[in-house]
Amino acid sequence: MSVVITVAQQKGGAGKTTLAANLAAALAEHARVAVLDIDPQRSLARWHGLRAGQKGVPLIALSDLSGWRLAAEIDRMRRAHDVLIVDSPPHVESDAQAAIRAADLVLVPVQPSPPDLWATEGTLKLARDEKRPFRLVLNRAPASGSLRAAVEAEIARQDLPRLEAVLGNRVGFAGAFAKGLGVTETSPRSVAAAELRAVLAEIMGAIR
Repeated sequence: MSVVITVAQQKGGAGKTTLAANLAAALAEHARVAVLDIDPQRSLARWHGLRAGQKGVPLIALSDLSGWRLAAEIDRMRRAHDVLIVDSPPHVESDAQAAIRAADLVLVPVQPSPPDLWATEGTLKLARDEKRPFRLVLNRAPASGSLRAAVEAEIARQDLPRLEAVLGNRVGFAGAFAKGLGVTETSPRSVAAAELRAVLAEIMGAIR
């Protein structure tokens, strides 16, 4: 089964690219994985370039085509791989729309703060308009606290679908990214790796 996962969020700093990279690295252990970087910052492509210098890690294919060729590129990549992860641009324009339209699941990382939750509105509207399933992913979250509780309560009040698994505010994610790796590769027995695997298990369950 070929799967397209689009990671989308309008607000910068939500951890969109780090999430995409860590998911790709974890999936590459047992699947043919590709990443498509259509964020103008091209951070995922730079991560991929760092990964190319590492020895003994699974290969991950990369494309950064966008614009009028994007839809055809998504089709080509999904035919050639088991999983395609798309790092979408931080706006709801044509490229983001095409990436969401092609997705089997749209992941929306949200830090536990009201502005981050508010910033999801455009992305969620686009996913609904395109009739694509989506899940919020609580990211860079403290273990507890009133702000996290308030955001979780608001997500529940709005009846927004979210993953139960949560990614904590852990340096392991950024540290792995800086090496072109995933946290499951640099620290496979860490709490961060366990959190990532729990998120991945829910994602695959939502797609099946």
